[in-house]
Amino acid sequence: IYIFDTVEELNEPIPAEISGVLPPWLQGSLLRMGPGLFEVGDEPFHHLFDGQAIIHKFDLKDGQVTYHRKFIRTDAYIRAMTENRVVITEFGTAAYPDPCKNIFSRFFTYFKGIEVTDNCMVNIYPIGEDFYAVTETNYITKVDPDTLETVKKVDLCKYVSVNGVTAHPHTEADGTIYNIGNCFGKNMSLAYNIVKIPPAQKDESDPVEKSQVVLQLPSSERLKPSYVHSFGMTSNYFVFVEQPVKINLLKFLSAWSVRGTTYMDCFESNESMGTWFHLATKNPADYLKNHKFRTSAFNVFHHINTYEEEGFVVVDLCTWKGHDFVYNYLYLANLRKEWEEVKRAAVKAPQPEVRRYVLPLDRGKNLVSLSYTTATAVLHSDGTIWLEPEVLFSGPRQAFEFPQINYSQCSGKKYSFAYGLGLNHFIPDRIVKLNVQTKETRAWQEDDCYPSEPLFVPTPGATKEDDGVLLSIVVKPGAERPGFLLVLDAVELKELARAEVNTIIPVTLHGMFRPKPSS
Repeated sequence: IYIFDTVEELNEPIPAEISGVLPPWLQGSLLRMGPGLFEVGDEPFHHLFDGQAIIHKFDLKDGQVTYHRKFIRTDAYIRAMTENRVVITEFGTAAYPDPCKNIFSRFFTYFKGIEVTDNCMVNIYPIGEDFYAVTETNYITKVDPDTLETVKKVDLCKYVSVNGVTAHPHTEADGTIYNIGNCFGKNMSLAYNIVKIPPAQKDESDPVEKSQVVLQLPSSERLKPSYVHSFGMTSNYFVFVEQPVKINLLKFLSAWSVRGTTYMDCFESNESMGTWFHLATKNPADYLKNHKFRTSAFNVFHHINTYEEEGFVVVDLCTWKGHDFVYNYLYLANLRKEWEEVKRAAVKAPQPEVRRYVLPLDRGKNLVSLSYTTATAVLHSDGTIWLEPEVLFSGPRQAFEFPQINYSQCSGKKYSFAYGLGLNHFIPDRIVKLNVQTKETRAWQEDDCYPSEPLFVPTPGATKEDDGVLLSIVVKPGAERPGFLLVLDAVELKELARAEVNTIIPVTLHGMFRPKPSS
C-alpha cells in the first residue's frame, strides 16, 4: 500500500483541482502530521511510528485550494540526512553506533547515555499563539504554520518533571492546556503527572515556560508504569485509564547500553491486573484514591469523550480487547503485505471495540442508575468497583479509531456524535459517524481509497452538534491525481467537494484545522 512509501517534500505549495462545491465559509488550513521518510540510505525504518516527521497543509482560501508539505528539521532528521544512516533510535528501529568512529569515541558516546528522539510525527496543536508538532517524548517542535518551517526544538523537562507527555492534550475554551505523562521520579518512585499550560500571556511571554504539574497519580506497579496515550477530562474531573501495557523501566534504562534495543522492546503486558480507572478532581486538583475502579484487560489509545451526569462520569473509549499490545501489529512489514496476509495477521491481534464505561462518584449499592446505558459498576467486598461497559460499536476486526467530536461545543459534555476512521484489519478504508446514543452508524467509502482521521469543523454560528464538515486526506493509489482533500457534510456524510493533487500523500496520524483569522 502506497501510504507507507517515502515521499519528497515540496518547494512550494501546489494547486489542487476542485470538484464539487466548497462551503464559502470554510477558510483556513488543514495541518496534518505523519511519517514521510521510511528509510535512510539503505537502512529501513521498521515501525509505523518510526518514519521521519513530515507536515502536510491544505490551504483553503477564496474557493482555491493548495497543498504543501515539508519535513520537520528535527535533530533525528538532520543527523540522519547528514550521516545517511539512522542516528537516533526510533520507536521500533535501533540506531547503531557510527562504524567510522574509533572504539574510544564510541565508548564515550556510550556513556553520554540516552538520546531520546524528537521525531514529532504524531500530532500538531497550538500552545498560546504558537504551533507545536509533537510525539510522546519530552521534545516538542515549534513550527511556522504558514511556511511549514521548523522554528525550534523545546525540551519540556526544562519546565516540568515529566519524561514525556501525550500527543493528545485537552484544551479549554480560554486556551488552557492539560496533558498527562509518565514521571520516573526520585528513588525510582513512579507516577503519572498531569501538566497544565496557561493560555497566551498578556506580556507575550512563552506559556510553555509557565507549565506546571498540577496533580500526580500513582502507578499501580513499581518500576512498571503503564503506557499512556490520552486521557479524559470534564469541567470537574480527570479520568486516567491505567492499561495492562507496561513500560519495563529497568529494561528501558538498560536498553540504551544494549546494542539494537528499541522503545518497543521495553513494553510488556501484565496478564493479571486487568485495567484500572483513576478519577481526580480538577479544581482543586486532587486524586480520589478511594475510588478504585477495575475492569478486564484492554488496550486504549484514544478517549472519545468524557462527561458528567447525575453523579456519574461517563467515559467513551476506543478499546482493543486483551493485554496483548496493539503496536506489535503495526510493523511496516506487516502493513505492507498482500491483503490476504494482512488479514491473516490481524486475526491474531486484539479485537477493537468502542465502549462506554460509567464511573459512579458516590459509592452506593446499585451503582449505575443512568436510564440510557447498560454499563454497570458493582462494589466488591475488597472496596474495588468492578465496571462492565456498554458496547457502542463492535465488528470483527473493524475498528472505529482516530475518534473526533465537535470539540469546541461538546468536549467534556453530554454529546451524540463521534466521527472516526474505519480500520479494516488495521487498514483505513472508510470514514464513520457514530451516534453514541442510538449506536447508529453512517459511513463514507470509495473503492481503492485510503482515508485518514476525519476532523470536524463546525459551521460558523451553528447550534446543531453535527452542523459542519469533516475534512480527511484521502489517498487513491494509481489515480491520475492520487491524493485529495475530502470535504464531507457531517450530517449525512455526503461528499461536498474534493481537492485533488498529483502527488501521493503518505499516511497521516493526527492534525488540526486552523481557521483563517477573521480580519
